[in-house]
Amino acid sequence: MPLDGIFLSHLKEELQTSVGCRADKIHQPSKDELVLNLRSVAFSGKLLISARSSGARIHFTLAKFDNPAEPPAFCKLVRKHLSSAKITAVEQAGLDRVIFIRFMSYNEMGDVVHPFLAVELITGRANIILCEENGRILDALHRSDMERSARLIQPGAIYTLPERESKLNPFSSSEKEMAAAVCSCAKPLYSAFVSLIDGVSPLVSRELAFRVSLNPDIPANQLDTEQKQLLEDALKTFKEEILNPTAYTLKDQSGQAKDFSFLPVFQYGQAVDSIKEDGFSLLLDEFYAERDKSDRIKAKSQDILRLLTNIRNRTERKLDYRLKDLEKCKNREQLRIFGELIKANIYLVEKGSSFARLQNYYDENLQFVDIPLDPALSPSANAAKYFKEYKKTYTAEQILTALIAEDKKELIYIDSVLHSLDKATSVLDLSEIREELIDAGYIFRNERQKRKADLSKPREFETVSGFKILVGKNNRQNDLLTTKLARKNDLWFHTKNIPGSHVILITEGKEVDDASLLFAASLAAGFSKASKGENVPVDFTEVRFVKKPSGAKPGMVIYSSNRTIYAKPYEDK
Repeated sequence: MPLDGIFLSHLKEELQTSVGCRADKIHQPSKDELVLNLRSVAFSGKLLISARSSGARIHFTLAKFDNPAEPPAFCKLVRKHLSSAKITAVEQAGLDRVIFIRFMSYNEMGDVVHPFLAVELITGRANIILCEENGRILDALHRSDMERSARLIQPGAIYTLPERESKLNPFSSSEKEMAAAVCSCAKPLYSAFVSLIDGVSPLVSRELAFRVSLNPDIPANQLDTEQKQLLEDALKTFKEEILNPTAYTLKDQSGQAKDFSFLPVFQYGQAVDSIKEDGFSLLLDEFYAERDKSDRIKAKSQDILRLLTNIRNRTERKLDYRLKDLEKCKNREQLRIFGELIKANIYLVEKGSSFARLQNYYDENLQFVDIPLDPALSPSANAAKYFKEYKKTYTAEQILTALIAEDKKELIYIDSVLHSLDKATSVLDLSEIREELIDAGYIFRNERQKRKADLSKPREFETVSGFKILVGKNNRQNDLLTTKLARKNDLWFHTKNIPGSHVILITEGKEVDDASLLFAASLAAGFSKASKGENVPVDFTEVRFVKKPSGAKPGMVIYSSNRTIYAKPYEDK
């Protein structure tokens, strides 16, 4: 994403609003993010500083964050030095992707101090560094390797700027100066701009090349007279765009945000539109809102996902072994027949023989069969051996059948929890899933760990006819909806033989129209493992026909008197 030096310079101007604000509260919702709640007489808001590799940035935000119960060590240190500190300046190091937020505060002795945050937004090396006024580093979100790194980012070291190349400043250089530099460069045109002009991203460099020539691979020093004139014109327009900036979001034909910039982008033709936004900070907040939310949930759910994946793989292996063992038990009836034939014809069986050819009176054609024998055993002992093997396989078949059924139930349950995990939208949802796994015995509960109360609520929807619909977020909510909250005449929906949420349509004794039935079915399909399908089979019945067997795992029920609707999955916005 092109959060380049020029974009950041315009963003910095918007961040000047925070000068004079105090850092009221400081949180670290994830390992790579810092959120400062700012307050003053004229302004209040949240400043998000992200050092994520997939979205390093700084901007005001309206997003809500789930903060950890115990703040990380870096957050505690920042709170110690910056809580109630007043922002005195927001600066940028030239056109580098480095922002300095300077504060005024008081130390433990009551003396005035001026700590600052160095926010480095360099791709792959993003960092947040807390420093004293003299530049001594107090700590950093990401410390450098003391032996391998040439630039030391460690507590006690003196902060230095990242190394940078000498380039032309587009704000102070004329279009003729920039054009002359580009025309003397032997690199392809699309890379000449990013190599020579400060604060320009590859996206902007490709856009400038597109405005000059349809062949962006042409060496910059081989432009003809007409192309040189186009180059000057393009750089003149570029100068106007950076001096009169506008925030643009680049969206594809489906309306999906793909990129952003401080100038309109034409290189993609009609495939991408440049949409004007109300500000650079607002643009970034909206651009990353859903993406960051998804990334945070994904990061916090990794341990649960890893646990469930291991359990599922282990259960599948056990099931495979047991099915193979059960297959071996299929011929157990032949063992009994062999024993009976030897016993009935014991006088015909010679001791020490390796087999006996006997007439099989269980066969309708009374054909002869060769029965393998152990020469070391007597005929009666061989018969007893076959009866013993028969009894052993009979017992094994009973046990294996029960174990296989349990394995299949466990796989269905694990799939349902994986579905809940995939649909989780908050840390509270993850906490409920974790609590469910603790109750089910998959996760050990620390004796000092207190049981958390259920805080999240089921999803709620309403049909055009005014019927209320509730959708469970996880198995615990599914049980609560179906067995406690729903009334007998309410309608229960669930995808047919597919893991998914329990959906309750509250009828209040009224007759339900077809449109409401179809909407409830589409919700059941949309909040299931078949959410990417087309016509998904959804069973529905009255709640009174839905039963939870004794000892069944959370979310597991049986039902009857059901009908089936084929529905298009609801798309969760």
